[in-house]
Amino acid sequence: MTDLTLFHTAEVHRATFDKLAQRIAPTARLIHVVRPDWLDRAQGGIDVELSNEIQTEIADASNALCTCTTIADVATQAGAIRVDRPMMEMAAATGGPVLMAYCLQSTLIPSSDLLKSAFQERRQPATIRTLPLMTLWELFTSGQVDQFSKGIADHIDNAVRLWPDTTAVVLAQASMAQAAQHVTTAIPVLSSPELALRRGLGL
Repeated sequence: MTDLTLFHTAEVHRATFDKLAQRIAPTARLIHVVRPDWLDRAQGGIDVELSNEIQTEIADASNALCTCTTIADVATQAGAIRVDRPMMEMAAATGGPVLMAYCLQSTLIPSSDLLKSAFQERRQPATIRTLPLMTLWELFTSGQVDQFSKGIADHIDNAVRLWPDTTAVVLAQASMAQAAQHVTTAIPVLSSPELALRRGLGL
């Protein structure tokens, strides 16, 4: 099984991916690099110094997965797999409209661009609706993950009732993945961690 180095901007992701690996690839060796400072510094935009720092560290890893959407564009330039790419490809395959929920403003542009690209690769018009949930982010950063996840799920259920033609919901950030367990809609709710880990390990 191929080793995989995961680059995170929150410590909580270490346990998320270790738990996933135990279930789907117990012989895999995961190496975790946790850099919350990268996300903090990227909130006002990624400058040259930060870009070079991220790319240099990722380039030293032979097989890398970046779990942070905010720094994803820079990480992929250094050869990392982007955590949300497999999810966005699956969402585009549903035809749209796709509802994209996100909790950080810095996530909006890179996630939207990737989803649009996934539609373009299928030669389909990109029909995307966005659901900003920035008021919930403090719950995640303060360790209230259950409340964070349930809050996201409630907003998604309400949004889908407003837009019943939605073909898929994407949780733009890996940190939002647990919300999928609480959503009651029958529409597919896609999260990135497992799909990305499978791709990174060649499964």
